[in-house]
Amino acid sequence: MGSPDMTTHWSLKDLLPDPVDQAVGQNLSLLEESVSELERMREGLTEDISKEAFVHALGLLEVINSLMRRLQGYSYLWLSEDTQNVAALNLRDRLDQKLVDLGNRFLFVEIWFKDLPDSAAERLIAGGGDLKYYLESIRRFKPYTLNEREEMILALKDPNGIDALVGLYEMITNRFTFSMEVNGVKKNMTRDELTTYYYNSSSEVRKAAYQELYRVYKENSTVLSQIYSHRVRDWHTEGIELRGYSSPISARNLGNDLPDEVVETLLSVCRKNASLFQRYFILKAGYLGTKKLRRYDIYAPLTNADKKYDFAYARKLVLDTFQEFSPLMADLAKQVFDQQHLDSEIRHGKRGGGFCYATLPELTPWVLVNYNDRPGDIATLAHELGHAVHAMLAKSHSVLSFHPSQPLAETASVFAEMQLTDRLLKEEQDPAVRRDLLVRVIDDAYATVIRQAYFTIFEKDAHRMLVEGKSFDELSDHYFSILSEQFGQAVELSDEYRWEWITIPHIYESPFYTYSYSFGQLLVLALYQQYRSEGTAFIPGYLKILSYGGSETPLKILQEAGLDITSPVFWQGGFDILDEMITELTRIA
Repeated sequence: MGSPDMTTHWSLKDLLPDPVDQAVGQNLSLLEESVSELERMREGLTEDISKEAFVHALGLLEVINSLMRRLQGYSYLWLSEDTQNVAALNLRDRLDQKLVDLGNRFLFVEIWFKDLPDSAAERLIAGGGDLKYYLESIRRFKPYTLNEREEMILALKDPNGIDALVGLYEMITNRFTFSMEVNGVKKNMTRDELTTYYYNSSSEVRKAAYQELYRVYKENSTVLSQIYSHRVRDWHTEGIELRGYSSPISARNLGNDLPDEVVETLLSVCRKNASLFQRYFILKAGYLGTKKLRRYDIYAPLTNADKKYDFAYARKLVLDTFQEFSPLMADLAKQVFDQQHLDSEIRHGKRGGGFCYATLPELTPWVLVNYNDRPGDIATLAHELGHAVHAMLAKSHSVLSFHPSQPLAETASVFAEMQLTDRLLKEEQDPAVRRDLLVRVIDDAYATVIRQAYFTIFEKDAHRMLVEGKSFDELSDHYFSILSEQFGQAVELSDEYRWEWITIPHIYESPFYTYSYSFGQLLVLALYQQYRSEGTAFIPGYLKILSYGGSETPLKILQEAGLDITSPVFWQGGFDILDEMITELTRIA
């Protein structure tokens, strides 16, 4: 085990012990046994099935899902630590195909349950215990489910079809090397290393970093745009033509258990408040001493110093912040470090960005960050550890119900960032430093709320345009027009930003995912307002929200907190808080 003061490389032994090939074989054998037992129950799956038999079938599903997630988790994490690892790629491909084959063999359970008459389903759901919402969620998809044979075919095609294409996008882009001259020395770097220069005090360095990003992606745009085109067409063919969803985004909304109207309200309010951030960008231009911000300057620091924060400082600051709010949260976050479930070092081939991967309720989640001593890296560490705490607070639930739905998945992570920022603002008396902290918060709010919402707005148009046969250049022109609407007259856009959309992994990997970030940030602003007004009395209710995991509908969980996400007024409330921050910023000397 490495020093807690140094960046770390995680251990995956809690998922699969050495020798890994033997462990994989043992888990696959157990899977085969459980799937075969479930298959033997097939004839007994009728609307008159006894409660005891149904509970036994659910138990087998839990065992099967636990084994599958253990294998999938190991495969995903091993490949994430080095996306060029041939052995990891081979294991992923082998497991993907094997697990699809196994999954098809018990697909009949879900289809049978969806096809039950309402009265029979309600009887079984009533006795479902912790799996009640899981069972209700299966029934939500009844109108969009095909017959068993068709579902099997769709499941079989993906590993060697669209999933393989998206995997190629990740492999191609993670291999990119970016070259830039820094202080007279030419450097070759990963995308994460290049990203650090977006926050450089030199406007020319920031410009060079963005231009290098888009140069490399533009050189590969033919391949990357083709992959995206196939992603969109596959999504349309399955979701619209075969399953009958009313729109491409409706499939995501149903999975999130959110009415289309709620998501449209969220996006509409975000679009309406683009002008709020335009006002901020004009203010920031004044602080930077320029008439107008260029897109390169959005995340520019206000001070000249590029201050570094070592990993030891970040670790202590995040854990102390959690401790101040809730000792339980701090203890849970510390487990990620203590159990070597954190990969924080920079390496070529390692997946960029950050994520938290919660495999099973009984296992501490794994967290990946690329720690490069930047202030934003501390926020990322707090964000991903917030995800880990969320999963651990929900560990009392089944493997089928402990994962929160996507809209609520960002609650603990964004709240953790707010805690970190609030602590720093309370401790800092220097007006210039407080100004810098507020600027960083508002910059992050722009990146999390408006930017992500506009990605989804673009996706909605892109899915329509590609099905209509529009070209790559037409799509890029449209993306540029979306950016122009977002920034108005407040920010100067250079031509290379029309290629930005091919650099966004989420639109390839998980279409329409990004509005979850907007949802989460605005939700957390509302929750944080409650915390500020209620103090420690707020904490038990907040921890209860997190402890639900995915065992209840988002609407019900949030209604308990007194939040009405169906109302435009609720979403506007989050922007009103951001408006207050911008106003406070204008008062700081």
